[in-house]
Amino acid sequence: MRTDRLVAVLLLLQRRGQVTAAEVARELEVAERTARRDLDALAMAGVPVYSVQGRGGGWRLVGGARTDLSGLTASEARALFLVAGPASAATPPVKAALRKLVHALPEPFRGEAEAAASSLVTDPNRWGSSRVGPRPPRFLDDLQDAVIRGVQVRLRYVDRAGAETERTVHPLGIVAKGPSWYLVAGTEAGRRTFRVDRVSAADPTGEPVHRPEDFDLAESWREIADEVDRRRMPLEIQAVCTPGGMGILRLALGGRLDVGGTTADGRIEVVIRGQDEYVVAGELSGLVEWVEVTGPPSVRDRLASIGTALVERYG
Repeated sequence: MRTDRLVAVLLLLQRRGQVTAAEVARELEVAERTARRDLDALAMAGVPVYSVQGRGGGWRLVGGARTDLSGLTASEARALFLVAGPASAATPPVKAALRKLVHALPEPFRGEAEAAASSLVTDPNRWGSSRVGPRPPRFLDDLQDAVIRGVQVRLRYVDRAGAETERTVHPLGIVAKGPSWYLVAGTEAGRRTFRVDRVSAADPTGEPVHRPEDFDLAESWREIADEVDRRRMPLEIQAVCTPGGMGILRLALGGRLDVGGTTADGRIEVVIRGQDEYVVAGELSGLVEWVEVTGPPSVRDRLASIGTALVERYG
């Protein structure tokens, strides 16, 4: 996982003082191109890493080899934890490494570094055919900063219908879902989600955010995403799939597929979400070699009807 590698690359630089992309690749057992991308990612995020060209060159930490992170500035520490610690992606070993890194920071930087590590969740599954520009939304950095500093924001927002509203929100976290960015925030009406490219103004008030003690951004986002998926795709189809067909099923359905347990005959239970019985039946009719729909009966009837039509035309 990339977060593991980014932390490992930084620790490798601290230990050796200078490394080449080839050395990083050998150490972490990845392609040299992957190692170079990871080094570039740290540098672009503002972590004090730089490249030395020519014979004897490589990548170094500003200031030379260190045994701790005491040389980082506040902004550099935040950048490190933003790039290395997305809340949804960090594995237990990465979280343990990040905790150790936090304790190596100067005391004034620790709070914001910890906040940065838990301020972002990445969710690769997009909703529909989201069309966004190649650049991050205008107010993304401002909102991320508000999350990390824990300050309320006066937000102007344009909804899907084009109506603009203004309210004070308590920023709790940022989510990158596919190509889109979302702000999770507390409001007077409860917890809400705002698409960042629809924000037309974001002004920090200086007032502290009221953050629930048990709030977990990754868990909160899972609940939000599940609820949105249920509204967008209310149809749930139960089926069983042969192990050999699971790869094809995942490729065809992506995030609309939930995988369950294994049946007595070795097949895998799945739940498939969709909007329209006819459309989903059409998708599954081409997977009949691997997939058997067990419910609801109306979808099985639809598949039987498609099968009859196919036999009449091509039989």
